[in-house]
Amino acid sequence: MKSLFFTVTLLISLLLVPSVSANDDRAEITALLHQFLAGASRNDAKIHQSFWAEDLVYTSSAGTRFGKDTLMQGVHRTGPIAEADIRLHYGAEDIQIRIYGDVAVLNFTLLGNSDAEQLRFYNSGTLQRNDTGWQVVSWHATRAAD
Repeated sequence: MKSLFFTVTLLISLLLVPSVSANDDRAEITALLHQFLAGASRNDAKIHQSFWAEDLVYTSSAGTRFGKDTLMQGVHRTGPIAEADIRLHYGAEDIQIRIYGDVAVLNFTLLGNSDAEQLRFYNSGTLQRNDTGWQVVSWHATRAAD
C-alpha cells in the first residue's frame, strides 16, 4: 500500500511540477524573444536570419502569408536602422510558453512603442529546437483591438 501511495504521489508531482529542463527552455526562449525584439527594432538582418527557420510560414496582421525569403527581402530592402533613428521600439508582455519536447508554443502581446502611439499585437509562434537552438517555424500576428 505504501508503495502504491508513493508511486501515485510521485506521478502527480511529476505532472504538476514543470521539469527543470522545461523551465530552462522557457528562460532560453524568453531571452531569445527579447533579443529578437531588440534586433527587430533596429531591423537587424542577422537577428532575423537566426530567429526564423528556413521553412517559416508567417501570417501577418495584414492578412498576408509568406515565408522567410519574402520576410528577409523586406528586411534587406529597408536596411538597418541606426540606434538614434529608431522610431518604434518593440517589447513583449504576457509571455506564455508551452514546451512539447523539441517544439515550443509561444504566445505574447507585442508592444510597439513610439513617441506618437503604442501598437499592440497578439502574436503566436511555434518554435522548433534544432542543432543551433530554437527557431520559429510558424508565426501569426493579430492587431489587438483598442
